[in-house]
Amino acid sequence: MNDVPPSYWQRTAPAFALASPLPSAVEVAVIGGGLLGTATCYWLARAGLRVVLLEREGLASGASGRNGGFVRIGPAGSYVDAKERLGEEIVRQVMRITTENRTLLRQVLSTEAIACAYREPGSLRLALSEEQARQFRREIAELVADGYDALWLDRGQTQELIQTPLGEEIVGARFRPEQGLVHSALLVQGLAQAAMRYGAALYRVEVLQVGSEKEGLFVQTDQGTLKAHQVVLAVNAWTGKLLPELAPILVPVLEQMLAYAPLPPLFTVGIGVDVVDGEYLQQAPDGSLLVGGCGVLAPDAGVGVWESRPLAVVQEALEQIVPRLFPRLSSQLSVAARWAGLMGCVSDAHPVVDRAPGLPGVIFVGGFSGHGMPFGLRLGQLLAESVTSGVLATELWPFRLNRPSLFLWPGS
Repeated sequence: MNDVPPSYWQRTAPAFALASPLPSAVEVAVIGGGLLGTATCYWLARAGLRVVLLEREGLASGASGRNGGFVRIGPAGSYVDAKERLGEEIVRQVMRITTENRTLLRQVLSTEAIACAYREPGSLRLALSEEQARQFRREIAELVADGYDALWLDRGQTQELIQTPLGEEIVGARFRPEQGLVHSALLVQGLAQAAMRYGAALYRVEVLQVGSEKEGLFVQTDQGTLKAHQVVLAVNAWTGKLLPELAPILVPVLEQMLAYAPLPPLFTVGIGVDVVDGEYLQQAPDGSLLVGGCGVLAPDAGVGVWESRPLAVVQEALEQIVPRLFPRLSSQLSVAARWAGLMGCVSDAHPVVDRAPGLPGVIFVGGFSGHGMPFGLRLGQLLAESVTSGVLATELWPFRLNRPSLFLWPGS
């Protein structure tokens, strides 16, 4: 993957060296150096367990370092659709866990002095038609009825939050206060450094197999075999490579982004919009404007792709988003970087956390479907608690593998 274009996050984070060679045995092995892997490692190390993290490429080399950097509250997609897809009780639990995640994130960033440009300016979802406006008003009404913050902003109110004239088709926006933005690679690195301070060790190795034998679990790597009492598998899109029975359930999907060269401060809030299918943008503190989405325009909508390479058809569509929404910026935009990343996706766009079939002592987590940042700290804490107690935390039941909404992907 060394010749795959790095993301803005990866380019603006310092190099982070991973150790070698491996020890021969350990209490817990965490596989995967993204947000969930480093968060789980952090909580395990903080609890005093002897834990190692194994990563094939580098920290935040996968989806965690190639995303939009949004730390939202709630499930993927609209609140209304999620309740229909997952059921009201699961969505209620997701709202609770993602709210707890925000609280934990605030605490950990302060306690561990992690600098990752985290802020909570809120997020807008722009309505480009009266029909979209009606849908957003319905969603806002349900959120408010269930006790959550959401506001409808008309065009004038929306303009007050954006320091460049709106395109004519923008009629208003749904506003969610206290939604967060973050430099995702710096967050992952900060968690890893904190875990190391508590005694964790991080290694750069490729895991080839996870299995069990009479003496317990083993992790076979390209640098030898590691014995472990317990294993947490947090490789998201690559889960099916190590647990083949999950390959028809959790599949890779290519997502793409670009970054424009720094502009004056124009956007403090995160922005979502449905121009093609769920586009998003944020302006980083250095002025860089990051835009993502349009993945459905790739062949087969990017499903089943294993190379993190930008595709021209998607990048061309991404370049049309900002000029369409904010026409005055058209002459000021200069593309500084393009990148792609693999999301681990499941049929109901809801994460999966469960024990690995046929491998006692192995817990896996994945299937965030492009919505992993809202869960990282809290799910990592719950995974660590599950490892420590030997019993899967009851709070993880909404993410179980046998939930009714989860199906095999078509053609699997």
